[in-house]
Amino acid sequence: MNNTELQSRLLDWYDQNKRNMPWRGCGDPYKIWVSEIMLQQTRVDQATPYFERFMEHFPTVHDLAQADQQEVLKVWEGLGYYSRARHLHAASKLVVNEFDGKVPDNWEDINKLKGVGPYTAAAVLSIAFQKKHAVMDGNVIRVLSRYFGIEDNVRTTKTKNIIQEYADELISEERPGDFNQALMELGATLCTPSSPECEVCPLQKNCVAFKTLRTEEIPYKSKKKKRPHHQIGVGIIMNKEEEVLIALRPNDAMLGGLWEFPGGKQNEDEEMPDTVRRELKEELDVDVAVKKPFMKLDHAYSHFKITMHAYLCEIQKGTPKPKSSQEVRWISIDELDDYPFPKANRKLTEKLMNLNRGQQELEI
Repeated sequence: MNNTELQSRLLDWYDQNKRNMPWRGCGDPYKIWVSEIMLQQTRVDQATPYFERFMEHFPTVHDLAQADQQEVLKVWEGLGYYSRARHLHAASKLVVNEFDGKVPDNWEDINKLKGVGPYTAAAVLSIAFQKKHAVMDGNVIRVLSRYFGIEDNVRTTKTKNIIQEYADELISEERPGDFNQALMELGATLCTPSSPECEVCPLQKNCVAFKTLRTEEIPYKSKKKKRPHHQIGVGIIMNKEEEVLIALRPNDAMLGGLWEFPGGKQNEDEEMPDTVRRELKEELDVDVAVKKPFMKLDHAYSHFKITMHAYLCEIQKGTPKPKSSQEVRWISIDELDDYPFPKANRKLTEKLMNLNRGQQELEI
């Protein structure tokens, strides 16, 4: 199968089988850019409702640029990888101020946007502007490594560069955006990591992995390092007015710009209430009485896992200061829903609000 036949087969399949997505076929570079940022680390079905909500709040790049970061993070809340939202917000300001409100249509300028790397640049330029830049994501790597029978470790830069060369050579001149989307669509729907549907694949005829019965072995990925697991102690501090204390994480930190209940990692041979007392002293310069457990929950991030132990606390000495955060704030329990929180902390806020709505006293 030569390149022209491969393109034809793949594009014909795509035209008949592509999934309906709110950004697909819209022709709006802003919407395509936002969708590609959201699709980093996130599946289509997960991203779709967030995309629709985001567009309701920020229908144009001007709306996004004029918004407050807290508003942007609140709309993004739950989608995770919050640096994407902060970078997208910062980049929207650059688009408005430096590029007259138009998403750049060339490689040099679009790579000036915060949060845009080679994949996102290639996707936006090809889909929005029909520029011939081949994308390479996990789906493309899987399809092409199987098609060409590439057995090397696809986690290595060397192997990725080889696959990128194949993608650059194969991409359609007339329909580069559709070709990129077709390859990704094929990987997402038919050429899946396990049990691929080879019988209906348009590229089956010349697929090396299919012909040699190695679709379960290709692509080869070396094992990821085991993710560390941390025990986290968190203090839910309440005052006599039944307000709760929250802290704003630094913008340059993980989960930056989000609010949280203060706390941190448990040290070796440390009891969890002692962790909470120590962390609140270090972060807020206050001495607290750790009254009773409130909630325990598990949460997984991309590179580590946590078990969070939240305790109801009361200040015995000192006035809270933002020693490790941008700001600390006392708010009512009803107001918790107005602030953007990380997912693990959001579970704590939901329990607090549910108890409050049920008019159950949070005695400490």
